[in-house]
Amino acid sequence: MPRTSNHAASRARRKKVLKHAKGYWGARGNVYTIAKGAVEKGLLHAYRDRKLKKRTFRQLWITRINAAARANGTTYSKLINSLNEKGVVINRKILASLAAENPDAFSEIVKFASN
Repeated sequence: MPRTSNHAASRARRKKVLKHAKGYWGARGNVYTIAKGAVEKGLLHAYRDRKLKKRTFRQLWITRINAAARANGTTYSKLINSLNEKGVVINRKILASLAAENPDAFSEIVKFASN
């Protein structure tokens, strides 16, 4: 009995890789053997950076809160500590958006925390 190769599945697998590589520079976008490595590395970066994204956004929020807190005469660490002592449960994402979009409300929170 002759050996079969299942061309439909092979073609589908190659098409899937080339579809992922669409827009890549040069041969990475249209040569299967090169695109395969580029796509694999891209997927590795995507997996890693989904984790890094969380860290990066937290850093951004903390920077924004610190800048707004210093404009109100305190620091980030003092503000967070006093909010925790008062039992205020508000996350950094919301605090950062308040600091950027509604500075008056943020000032009220700082006043409440400092009293």
